[in-house]
Amino acid sequence: MQELLDNFIDYLRVERNVSPHTMRAYSLDLEKFFAFLRANGDPGKSGVELLRGVDHLMLRRYLAELHKTSSRTSIHRRLSALRTFYRYLVREGVAERNPADAVSSPRKENYLPKVLSVDETFRLLDKGYATETLSLRDRAIFELLYSSGLRVGELVSLNVVSVDLNYGLVRVVGKGRKERIVPVGGKARDAIRAYLDSRGRTVQDQPLFLNNRGGRLTARSVERNLKKQLIKAGILKEATPHSLRHSFATHLLDGGADLRAIQELLGHVSLSTTQKYTQVSVDQLMAVYDKAHPRSKKKK
Repeated sequence: MQELLDNFIDYLRVERNVSPHTMRAYSLDLEKFFAFLRANGDPGKSGVELLRGVDHLMLRRYLAELHKTSSRTSIHRRLSALRTFYRYLVREGVAERNPADAVSSPRKENYLPKVLSVDETFRLLDKGYATETLSLRDRAIFELLYSSGLRVGELVSLNVVSVDLNYGLVRVVGKGRKERIVPVGGKARDAIRAYLDSRGRTVQDQPLFLNNRGGRLTARSVERNLKKQLIKAGILKEATPHSLRHSFATHLLDGGADLRAIQELLGHVSLSTTQKYTQVSVDQLMAVYDKAHPRSKKKK
Protein backbone atom coordinates (compact mmCIF):
# COMPACT_ATOMS: atom_id res chain seq x y z
CA MET A 1 0.00 0.00 0.00
CA GLN A 2 2.86 2.36 0.79
CA GLU A 3 4.30 1.98 -2.72
CA LEU A 4 0.91 2.78 -4.24
CA LEU A 5 0.61 5.82 -1.99
CA ASP A 6 4.07 7.05 -2.99
CA ASN A 7 3.23 6.64 -6.68
CA PHE A 8 -0.08 8.44 -6.16
CA ILE A 9 1.66 11.39 -4.48
CA ASP A 10 4.10 11.56 -7.41
CA TYR A 11 1.09 11.61 -9.77
CA LEU A 12 -0.46 14.49 -7.81
CA ARG A 13 2.76 16.49 -7.92
CA VAL A 14 3.75 15.86 -11.55
CA GLU A 15 0.46 15.49 -13.42
CA ARG A 16 -2.06 17.31 -11.24
CA ASN A 17 0.36 20.02 -10.06
CA VAL A 18 -1.27 20.16 -6.63
CA SER A 19 0.16 22.16 -3.75
CA PRO A 20 2.49 20.59 -1.15
CA HIS A 21 -0.20 21.27 1.48
CA THR A 22 -2.78 19.21 -0.46
CA MET A 23 -0.29 16.37 -0.99
CA ARG A 24 0.44 16.23 2.75
CA ALA A 25 -3.27 16.25 3.59
CA TYR A 26 -4.08 13.46 1.10
CA SER A 27 -1.14 11.39 2.32
CA LEU A 28 -2.24 11.63 5.97
CA ASP A 29 -5.88 10.93 5.09
CA LEU A 30 -5.00 7.82 3.08
CA GLU A 31 -2.61 6.50 5.72
CA LYS A 32 -5.50 6.67 8.23
CA PHE A 33 -7.72 4.78 5.81
CA PHE A 34 -5.01 2.12 5.32
CA ALA A 35 -4.84 1.69 9.11
CA PHE A 36 -8.61 1.19 9.17
CA LEU A 37 -8.36 -1.43 6.41
CA ARG A 38 -5.64 -3.34 8.21
CA ALA A 39 -7.66 -3.35 11.44
CA ASN A 40 -10.94 -4.37 9.82
CA GLY A 41 -9.97 -6.35 6.71
CA ASP A 42 -8.94 -9.97 6.21
CA PRO A 43 -5.50 -10.34 7.84
CA GLY A 44 -4.55 -12.98 5.28
CA LYS A 45 -4.77 -10.56 2.35
CA SER A 46 -2.05 -8.28 1.06
CA GLY A 47 -2.42 -4.53 1.06
CA VAL A 48 -3.26 -4.41 -2.64
CA GLU A 49 -5.89 -7.14 -2.18
CA LEU A 50 -7.45 -5.17 0.68
CA LEU A 51 -7.66 -2.07 -1.51
CA ARG A 52 -9.23 -4.04 -4.37
CA GLY A 53 -11.81 -5.54 -2.04
CA VAL A 54 -13.12 -2.21 -0.76
CA ASP A 55 -16.76 -1.55 -1.68
CA HIS A 56 -19.20 1.24 -0.87
CA LEU A 57 -20.36 -0.60 2.26
CA MET A 58 -16.81 -0.67 3.63
CA LEU A 59 -16.45 3.04 2.90
CA ARG A 60 -19.71 3.83 4.68
CA ARG A 61 -18.48 1.87 7.68
CA TYR A 62 -15.27 3.90 7.60
CA LEU A 63 -17.19 7.18 7.41
CA ALA A 64 -19.37 6.07 10.33
CA GLU A 65 -16.20 5.66 12.38
CA LEU A 66 -15.02 9.11 11.35
CA HIS A 67 -18.32 10.69 12.42
CA LYS A 68 -17.45 9.83 16.04
CA THR A 69 -14.40 12.10 16.10
CA SER A 70 -14.31 14.27 12.97
CA SER A 71 -16.20 17.27 11.64
CA ARG A 72 -18.23 17.05 8.44
CA THR A 73 -15.66 19.25 6.72
CA SER A 74 -12.89 16.81 7.63
CA ILE A 75 -14.96 13.82 6.51
CA HIS A 76 -15.74 15.57 3.22
CA ARG A 77 -12.01 16.09 2.60
CA ARG A 78 -11.11 12.47 3.44
CA LEU A 79 -13.77 11.12 1.12
CA SER A 80 -12.48 13.42 -1.60
CA ALA A 81 -8.97 12.00 -1.06
CA LEU A 82 -10.32 8.45 -1.37
CA ARG A 83 -12.29 9.31 -4.50
CA THR A 84 -9.19 10.78 -6.16
CA PHE A 85 -7.00 7.88 -5.02
CA TYR A 86 -9.33 5.20 -6.38
CA ARG A 87 -9.73 7.12 -9.63
CA TYR A 88 -5.96 6.83 -9.92
CA LEU A 89 -6.02 3.10 -9.05
CA VAL A 90 -8.62 2.46 -11.75
CA ARG A 91 -6.52 4.37 -14.27
CA GLU A 92 -3.47 2.28 -13.35
CA GLY A 93 -5.42 -1.00 -13.55
CA VAL A 94 -4.98 -1.76 -9.84
CA ALA A 95 -8.72 -1.52 -9.08
CA GLU A 96 -11.70 -2.32 -11.31
CA ARG A 97 -14.03 0.37 -9.94
CA ASN A 98 -14.12 3.43 -7.74
CA PRO A 99 -16.17 2.52 -4.64
CA ALA A 100 -16.19 6.16 -3.50
CA ASP A 101 -18.40 7.09 -6.47
CA ALA A 102 -21.27 5.23 -4.81
CA VAL A 103 -20.94 7.17 -1.53
CA SER A 104 -22.47 10.61 -1.14
CA SER A 105 -20.34 13.32 0.43
CA PRO A 106 -21.70 14.77 3.69
CA ARG A 107 -23.01 18.29 3.43
CA LYS A 108 -20.32 20.77 4.38
CA GLU A 109 -20.82 22.72 7.56
CA ASN A 110 -21.81 26.30 6.88
CA TYR A 111 -19.74 28.67 8.94
CA LEU A 112 -19.14 32.36 8.93
CA PRO A 113 -15.48 33.33 8.96
CA LYS A 114 -14.19 35.13 12.03
CA VAL A 115 -13.24 38.69 11.22
CA LEU A 116 -11.74 41.61 13.09
CA SER A 117 -13.54 44.91 12.98
CA VAL A 118 -11.74 47.85 11.37
CA ASP A 119 -10.99 49.29 14.83
CA GLU A 120 -9.62 45.96 16.06
CA THR A 121 -7.48 45.61 12.96
CA PHE A 122 -5.99 49.08 13.48
CA ARG A 123 -5.26 48.26 17.13
CA LEU A 124 -3.50 45.07 16.09
CA LEU A 125 -1.38 46.79 13.46
CA ASP A 126 -0.58 50.07 15.21
CA LYS A 127 0.22 49.17 18.83
CA GLY A 128 2.75 47.29 20.88
CA TYR A 129 5.63 46.75 18.42
CA ALA A 130 9.25 47.16 19.43
CA THR A 131 12.05 48.19 17.08
CA GLU A 132 14.04 44.95 17.04
CA THR A 133 14.05 42.90 13.85
CA LEU A 134 11.65 40.12 14.93
CA SER A 135 9.03 42.61 16.12
CA LEU A 136 9.32 44.56 12.87
CA ARG A 137 8.98 41.25 11.01
CA ASP A 138 5.73 40.39 12.80
CA ARG A 139 4.26 43.80 12.06
CA ALA A 140 5.22 43.45 8.38
CA ILE A 141 3.60 40.01 8.29
CA PHE A 142 0.29 41.15 9.77
CA GLU A 143 0.24 44.26 7.59
CA LEU A 144 0.79 42.17 4.46
CA LEU A 145 -1.83 39.55 5.40
CA TYR A 146 -4.41 42.29 5.88
CA SER A 147 -3.25 44.48 2.99
CA SER A 148 -3.26 41.76 0.35
CA GLY A 149 -5.55 39.03 1.69
CA LEU A 150 -2.94 36.29 1.48
CA ARG A 151 -3.30 32.80 2.85
CA VAL A 152 -0.69 32.18 5.53
CA GLY A 153 0.79 29.37 3.42
CA GLU A 154 1.19 31.79 0.54
CA LEU A 155 2.82 34.36 2.81
CA VAL A 156 5.48 32.08 4.29
CA SER A 157 6.42 30.80 0.80
CA LEU A 158 7.25 34.32 -0.45
CA ASN A 159 10.82 35.21 -1.34
CA VAL A 160 12.32 38.71 -1.32
CA VAL A 161 11.94 38.86 -5.10
CA SER A 162 8.19 38.15 -4.80
CA VAL A 163 7.48 41.69 -3.58
CA ASP A 164 7.96 44.82 -5.67
CA LEU A 165 7.88 47.62 -3.12
CA ASN A 166 8.28 50.34 -5.74
CA TYR A 167 5.17 49.37 -7.67
CA GLY A 168 3.31 47.99 -4.62
CA LEU A 169 2.74 44.46 -5.95
CA VAL A 170 3.29 40.93 -4.68
CA ARG A 171 3.45 37.80 -6.84
CA VAL A 172 1.66 34.98 -5.03
CA VAL A 173 1.65 31.24 -5.77
CA GLY A 174 -1.74 30.00 -4.56
CA LYS A 175 -3.68 26.75 -4.60
CA GLY A 176 -2.95 24.55 -7.58
CA ARG A 177 0.28 26.54 -7.95
CA LYS A 178 -1.63 29.25 -9.75
CA GLU A 179 0.06 32.64 -9.74
CA ARG A 180 -1.68 35.93 -9.15
CA ILE A 181 -0.53 39.52 -8.70
CA VAL A 182 -1.98 41.36 -5.71
CA PRO A 183 -1.59 45.02 -4.68
CA VAL A 184 0.31 45.86 -1.49
CA GLY A 185 -0.86 48.94 0.41
CA GLY A 186 1.37 51.79 1.54
CA LYS A 187 1.35 50.82 5.24
CA ALA A 188 2.36 47.26 4.41
CA ARG A 189 5.14 48.46 2.10
CA ASP A 190 6.52 50.73 4.82
CA ALA A 191 6.44 47.88 7.33
CA ILE A 192 8.22 45.49 4.95
CA ARG A 193 10.90 48.11 4.18
CA ALA A 194 11.48 48.72 7.88
CA TYR A 195 11.86 44.98 8.49
CA LEU A 196 14.24 44.43 5.56
CA ASP A 197 16.32 47.46 6.53
CA SER A 198 16.64 46.10 10.05
CA ARG A 199 17.48 42.62 8.76
CA GLY A 200 20.40 43.91 6.72
CA ARG A 201 21.71 42.57 3.41
CA THR A 202 19.17 40.43 1.56
CA VAL A 203 19.37 38.16 -1.48
CA GLN A 204 16.50 38.07 -3.96
CA ASP A 205 15.86 34.33 -3.67
CA GLN A 206 15.95 34.37 0.14
CA PRO A 207 12.68 33.85 2.06
CA LEU A 208 10.96 37.16 2.67
CA PHE A 209 10.26 36.30 6.31
CA LEU A 210 12.90 34.50 8.38
CA ASN A 211 12.73 32.82 11.77
CA ASN A 212 15.22 33.63 14.52
CA ARG A 213 17.62 30.98 13.15
CA GLY A 214 17.67 32.45 9.66
CA GLY A 215 15.40 29.82 8.07
CA ARG A 216 12.00 30.19 6.44
CA LEU A 217 9.24 31.07 8.90
CA THR A 218 6.44 28.49 9.27
CA ALA A 219 2.68 29.05 9.22
CA ARG A 220 2.45 27.70 12.77
CA SER A 221 4.91 30.31 14.01
CA VAL A 222 2.91 33.09 12.33
CA GLU A 223 -0.24 31.92 14.10
CA ARG A 224 1.53 31.70 17.45
CA ASN A 225 2.99 35.21 17.05
CA LEU A 226 -0.39 36.60 16.05
CA LYS A 227 -2.02 35.26 19.20
CA LYS A 228 0.64 36.99 21.32
CA GLN A 229 0.09 40.28 19.51
CA LEU A 230 -3.70 40.04 19.86
CA ILE A 231 -3.27 39.72 23.63
CA LYS A 232 -0.93 42.74 23.69
CA ALA A 233 -3.48 44.75 21.73
CA GLY A 234 -6.27 43.73 24.13
CA ILE A 235 -8.27 41.90 21.44
CA LEU A 236 -10.10 38.97 23.03
CA LYS A 237 -10.92 36.99 19.91
CA GLU A 238 -9.80 33.56 18.75
CA ALA A 239 -8.45 35.05 15.54
CA THR A 240 -5.97 33.32 13.24
CA PRO A 241 -3.88 34.52 10.29
CA HIS A 242 -6.81 33.46 8.10
CA SER A 243 -8.97 35.91 10.06
CA LEU A 244 -6.88 38.73 8.58
CA ARG A 245 -7.65 37.37 5.10
CA HIS A 246 -11.35 37.27 6.00
CA SER A 247 -11.13 40.79 7.40
CA PHE A 248 -9.45 42.00 4.20
CA ALA A 249 -12.33 40.66 2.08
CA THR A 250 -15.12 41.78 4.41
CA HIS A 251 -13.77 45.32 4.80
CA LEU A 252 -13.35 45.65 1.03
CA LEU A 253 -16.92 44.48 0.51
CA ASP A 254 -18.22 46.87 3.17
CA GLY A 255 -16.31 49.66 1.42
CA GLY A 256 -18.10 48.99 -1.86
CA ALA A 257 -15.63 46.74 -3.69
CA ASP A 258 -17.02 44.49 -6.41
CA LEU A 259 -17.40 40.83 -5.40
CA ARG A 260 -15.66 39.58 -8.55
CA ALA A 261 -12.70 41.88 -7.91
CA ILE A 262 -12.43 40.43 -4.39
CA GLN A 263 -12.60 36.94 -5.91
CA GLU A 264 -9.57 37.76 -8.08
CA LEU A 265 -7.63 39.25 -5.20
CA LEU A 266 -8.27 36.22 -3.00
CA GLY A 267 -7.47 33.74 -5.76
CA HIS A 268 -10.81 31.92 -5.46
CA VAL A 269 -11.68 29.68 -8.40
CA SER A 270 -15.41 29.90 -7.72
CA LEU A 271 -17.40 33.02 -6.96
CA SER A 272 -19.54 30.96 -4.54
CA THR A 273 -16.50 30.67 -2.25
CA THR A 274 -16.22 34.47 -2.14
CA GLN A 275 -19.95 34.96 -1.56
CA LYS A 276 -19.71 33.86 2.07
CA TYR A 277 -18.37 37.34 2.81
CA THR A 278 -21.70 38.85 1.77
CA GLN A 279 -23.31 36.87 4.60
CA VAL A 280 -20.79 38.29 7.07
CA SER A 281 -21.62 41.82 5.96
CA VAL A 282 -25.36 41.22 6.16
CA ASP A 283 -25.00 39.81 9.67
CA GLN A 284 -22.98 42.84 10.77
CA LEU A 285 -25.53 45.16 9.19
CA MET A 286 -28.40 43.43 11.01
CA ALA A 287 -26.54 43.61 14.33
CA VAL A 288 -26.09 47.38 13.92
CA TYR A 289 -29.74 47.75 12.89
CA ASP A 290 -31.05 45.75 15.85
CA LYS A 291 -28.92 47.75 18.25
CA ALA A 292 -29.61 51.21 16.84
CA HIS A 293 -33.14 51.27 15.42
CA PRO A 294 -35.82 52.17 18.02
CA ARG A 295 -38.39 49.88 16.42
CA SER A 296 -36.18 46.97 15.40
CA LYS A 297 -37.44 44.64 18.12
CA LYS A 298 -40.83 43.83 19.54
CA LYS A 299 -41.58 45.08 23.02
CA LYS A 300 -41.56 42.38 25.67
